[in-house]
Amino acid sequence: MIALADCNNFFASCERSIRPELEGKPIVVLSNNDGCIIARSNEAKALGYKMGEPVFKVKDKLLRDRVHMFSGNMALYRDISEKIMCILSSECNAIEVYSIDEAFMDFTSVAAAEEKAELLRMQVLKETKIPISIGIAKTKVLAKLASHIAKKHSRRGVFKLYNKGLIERALSYYSVEELWGVGRKQTQFLNDKGIFQASQLAQADESWLRRHMSILGVRMARELNGIPCFELQETRPYKKSIMTSRSFKHELGSFKLLHEVLSNFACLCALKLRKQNTRAKKLIVFIQTNRFRSDVKSHYGSLEVQFPIATNDSIEIVKTTYIALDKLYDKSCSYKRAGVIVSDIIPDQQVQLNLFGKYDVEKRTKLMKVYDDVNRKMGEGTIRLSIQGVENKWGEKQAPISFGH
Repeated sequence: MIALADCNNFFASCERSIRPELEGKPIVVLSNNDGCIIARSNEAKALGYKMGEPVFKVKDKLLRDRVHMFSGNMALYRDISEKIMCILSSECNAIEVYSIDEAFMDFTSVAAAEEKAELLRMQVLKETKIPISIGIAKTKVLAKLASHIAKKHSRRGVFKLYNKGLIERALSYYSVEELWGVGRKQTQFLNDKGIFQASQLAQADESWLRRHMSILGVRMARELNGIPCFELQETRPYKKSIMTSRSFKHELGSFKLLHEVLSNFACLCALKLRKQNTRAKKLIVFIQTNRFRSDVKSHYGSLEVQFPIATNDSIEIVKTTYIALDKLYDKSCSYKRAGVIVSDIIPDQQVQLNLFGKYDVEKRTKLMKVYDDVNRKMGEGTIRLSIQGVENKWGEKQAPISFGH
């Protein structure tokens, strides 16, 4: 049995999780530069707001409807996502994290699958304040369909699509464009051939599917008929992004202290990259004032930087972090939270060298190996960059944490 956990209105739910006073009120989350709507609470959906709708077209309506608008905060969303995935992975045999708000779980040996899913859903809600829906079925495609039903038609937020009659009814109700793994071009092709419902695809001739949609079309049809074809990818070879962030005990207004904090975060991200033999192409730095204080100036700044060459070099990542902070920092603000994210991660062996650049990858790789070997043998922090400081002047004496809010 496969279960799919899907977070409901994830970005909007994340914003509500740290603002409980918004329970029952309409929320929309906006894209970069607040250009369009990328997430909506159920209340906002009921008011007629659409995904991808340009804000300038509905700005007056948003104000009239008293909709709460928030700029997308990916650092927050990744943070909460990691918490949810940790909870899910601790309660099932195996897990495949499919996206920031979805995960497939192996429920093969789970005796009472629906009861287990309900308990899991309650645990996630209790610990993160994020509502999730869970669909259970024999295959991934059917589990995804079951999660749709759980989200829209089940009060419990859990639905098991296992009975033959239920499966037939569901396939006749849902269109092919609503199926997991069917894109726009495939939907258009199938519609042109007279195939509109999932039930029609399930009954299609396999030789015809193989000829026109390759083996993927055949597997899709088999999955709809309860025959597993897409295996659970239990573990990813490496993390696709790594974040180190923290909320501070005392707000920081000093550029020097913020630089020290972020340098420590950057070094921790670099170490994690080296431990999994990977390098990052991108760096994101963010700083944020205390959102719960109305008596001080509010500021949230985030900047994404592309490395010339994918790197896991602590020195290079710290240097780039400084450049980003210099552009983000507002001396009139005191900051409550900051973080570093490395993303677009690739294996060491996939790095494309810049033959004409000044940066010597081989030499820096050897330097970092010595750096790590000494710290492993003599204790973490034996060798450190001078900018990291010796004393922790920016919070309690503890390592940077990834889940602080």
